[in-house]
Amino acid sequence: MARRRKQGRDVNGILLLDKPIGISSNHALQRIKRLYNAAKAGHTGSLDPLATGLLPLCLGYTTKFSAFLLDADKRYRVRVRLGISTSTADAEGEVTATASADNVTESAVRELLAGFVGTIEQLPPMYSAVKHQGQRLYKLAREGKEVQREPRAIRIYALDLLHFDPPEIELQVHCSKGTYVRTLAEDIGSGLGCGGHVSALRRTGVGPYVEGNIRFVTVDDVAAAAEQGSDALDSLILPLDTALNHCPALRLSTNAAFYLGQGQPVLVPQAPTAGTVRLYDQSERFVGVGVILDDGRVQPKRLL
Repeated sequence: MARRRKQGRDVNGILLLDKPIGISSNHALQRIKRLYNAAKAGHTGSLDPLATGLLPLCLGYTTKFSAFLLDADKRYRVRVRLGISTSTADAEGEVTATASADNVTESAVRELLAGFVGTIEQLPPMYSAVKHQGQRLYKLAREGKEVQREPRAIRIYALDLLHFDPPEIELQVHCSKGTYVRTLAEDIGSGLGCGGHVSALRRTGVGPYVEGNIRFVTVDDVAAAAEQGSDALDSLILPLDTALNHCPALRLSTNAAFYLGQGQPVLVPQAPTAGTVRLYDQSERFVGVGVILDDGRVQPKRLL
């Protein structure tokens, strides 16, 4: 049987897409994939259609490493409308309750926010992609069903009040993977005694990529580059190892690179004593990711 011919261009790297409001993450991904004529592409954690901001897209072999960005911490800027609760905890849902937010003070908000910082338990919302008995919760929610969910441990590294403009407040959130900002907004509204929902949300950072420190690329940027050709398109892509800059780098000897390529752990001089490491060959070419074993050897985890 003949092999299927690969469709599309062999392009590799990470595109830091600034997703616009009103489209799903998958819609954005498919549009970029078509513009690049890429053979393979994937995103690293979806954003709601209501949300804008950073959606890192992995092209080509980079998709094998998408878990590193899926597991990375995230940063958001969010506006919370106090006094109105909705079925989805955002502006797209139906209003389920209203209450006055006139008595909410800035000092009360700051005091409440401090209590959310650290490791906390969070209940996944019904409108989420979490599965229950093989079905996505949002599908059950659309059928009018609500099922029991187990709370999950998440970590809020920082939660800052940017603007106090009742009945809206604007927050900056730095959190672990798996955090639902909609649920956070809902819990803040509940804690203030008036309810609340997300009226606007922007993701400003994923792992090492933070708005202001690095350029995010719009769909229009990509479309304009596509008119100029492949070189212009590829100039917008970042190398894979930029996603792993927080991991120490190790240079491998020719022998070490060979045995690691065979899946065998090796000893590397001056390696860290624990954790994940970036691996480079003698030509300074990135070859993959390894982990340090208890005996000090480097075990390959994901190789190109």
